[in-house]
Amino acid sequence: MSRRPRVTGQAAVRALCRIGFEMARQRGSHMFLKHADGRATVVPVHAGEVLGPGLVSKILRDARLTQEEFRELLE
Repeated sequence: MSRRPRVTGQAAVRALCRIGFEMARQRGSHMFLKHADGRATVVPVHAGEVLGPGLVSKILRDARLTQEEFRELLE
């Protein structure tokens, strides 16, 4: 099994926007993203901080993406 990608919150938001997620709202540093098909997730965007592996897993689960699909979106 490959390791989860290490990404910042801003990079995760950009990757999710590529597949149709849009920012629904923002509260402080937390961006709430929604997709037209009903999927939704929250991504904390702190300047330069890398998201933890558990948080990345939760975002991928919410977005219904595999690690490989997410890694391709980051490129």
